[in-house]
Amino acid sequence: MSALASFKNVFHGLSPEQGEMRLTHNGLAWQGSDTKKVVTVTKESMRAAQWTRVARGFQLRLLLSSDKRRETFDGFEREDHEKLAHICKQHWELSLETREMSYRGWNWGEYDIQSDDLAFLVATKPLFEIPLTSIANSNIAGKTEVSLEFLNPEQLKPDPAAPKRRRAGDELVEMRFYVPGTVERDEGKEDDEEGEEEVSAAQAFYELVKKKAEIGQVLGEYIVEFNDVLLLTPRGRYDLDVFPTFVRLRGKTYDYKILHTSVTRLFLLPKPDDIHIQLVVGLDPPIHQGQTRYPYLVMQFTREDNLEVELKIDDEQLQKYGGKLQKEYDAPVFQIVSNIFRALTGRKLQAPSDYKSFNGQSGVKANMKATQGDLYFLDKNLIFVAKQPAVVDYADIHTASFSRVGGGMSSAKTFDLQITQKSSTGDLTFSSIPKEEHAKMEEYLRGKKVRVKNEMQEELAQVVGLSEDEDEESMQDVASGEDAPRRGAGEDDSEEDADFQDSDSDGGSPTSGSEDSEPDDGLASGDEDLAKAGKGKKGVGKPVAGGSGSGSKGEKGEKGKGEQREKGEKEKEKIRKKDVASEGEGPRKKKIRREED
Repeated sequence: MSALASFKNVFHGLSPEQGEMRLTHNGLAWQGSDTKKVVTVTKESMRAAQWTRVARGFQLRLLLSSDKRRETFDGFEREDHEKLAHICKQHWELSLETREMSYRGWNWGEYDIQSDDLAFLVATKPLFEIPLTSIANSNIAGKTEVSLEFLNPEQLKPDPAAPKRRRAGDELVEMRFYVPGTVERDEGKEDDEEGEEEVSAAQAFYELVKKKAEIGQVLGEYIVEFNDVLLLTPRGRYDLDVFPTFVRLRGKTYDYKILHTSVTRLFLLPKPDDIHIQLVVGLDPPIHQGQTRYPYLVMQFTREDNLEVELKIDDEQLQKYGGKLQKEYDAPVFQIVSNIFRALTGRKLQAPSDYKSFNGQSGVKANMKATQGDLYFLDKNLIFVAKQPAVVDYADIHTASFSRVGGGMSSAKTFDLQITQKSSTGDLTFSSIPKEEHAKMEEYLRGKKVRVKNEMQEELAQVVGLSEDEDEESMQDVASGEDAPRRGAGEDDSEEDADFQDSDSDGGSPTSGSEDSEPDDGLASGDEDLAKAGKGKKGVGKPVAGGSGSGSKGEKGEKGKGEQREKGEKEKEKIRKKDVASEGEGPRKKKIRREED
């Protein structure tokens, strides 16, 4: 049949691909220019036609009578309205309704569910519309804020036979609404609490979106259900409803819908406590809680928890999984859940390798920044399991550096492992690893062809070099100390003066070592005379200090030294009497008494 009209450069739905649309008496057909994908709409399935202004020109929206579906085509010019209106009326028996949009630019207004869209209205005109089929999840962030998360309908209901859609560079993934105030509850609600007639407007909006977008509801028959599963990331207990194409997580506050196609990795790891098993599920795109992204789910199970369950699946569907699924299970819970995830997602389940810590465990305690977790060395990568897990492939490691930070080499009980990645500028540092793990860890990484840099050996070499320098200095001190007693003859005077001063402890003026030292101007004038007297006797007994000379000379030295002491005592006695006579009971007498004490 010949076409009534043809339009080029037309977009179908949210696709960035342009194509050509042809209109006939029985309906329309659109074909993409690149993928050659064909979309057809018969006139019997059309129940309404709308014309509206959108970002990509003008849009023809066809509302279908089956399943509340709709088809949209963007890219029309303003002049195309008259031709389309004529075809709709003459051949399809439809009236092309023109819908006016609001251009005020306000960010406040009212919401309304119009057909299968969530409309945001400003002055009764729609400012924008959100297809309910694109809403993947909704959560209440606070008492007055509701968040909506979006996915393309092709991602929500993937077709295994269809080619994978290339993700656009920028996509709208989340939108938040501030909904203040309260509203009255519906009288027909069965779950109303007694005496509670009002509910927050945010809660009412959240429940409406969940109901209309069919979020959290059981769509069709699920395969199996697991109740009260503990998730460490994000924290909480959730019920898991497993469907053929997705998994529904239902918690007290948050609900998530996770497609099997968004699962990128699976890890089954035993904790070092010998009690728990962790199932780590990698996600792309990640789930959100407010501004926090969670690219990994961490489920924790107890080893001894067993479960007997039968899957709600027929034999024909069971054969599609190639024997990876069983009809019935009677095994530990972690084995059942991990086996089902592996079969439905088609991902390999990675388990610990032959690496064992010094105490025989698969995991090693470590810290990353301020977070404590478990570090596992697998066959192709290492994974740090904590609140936010981190996975690094061995092929992506540029260098792995071992270092010991803080404390001496002999007293340090831990070390650090710093990972420099090829694909990222940021480094990962795992700290507080027990030093007993170093030898095995380094040997294992070298076996995986990872470039290892051991800074601990360099630090040890520096410490050894420093010790050798200190030993050398000590030997030099010892060598110089042997010559110390053998002073020259010129140093005998100082030794004589020291002997002379030591004998004065019973009287005389205070020395610099006394507790109640006085200023220099307070010294008696006799001290100066005493010093002059000492200088006048230099040279007496010099050979004795050197320890050399004949015996006769030594005897003379001892005799001269005794005479010197006796003469010094007499001089001090004269000075004492002179001071007492001149100053009476003044400060000088007090000073002498202190020294005598």
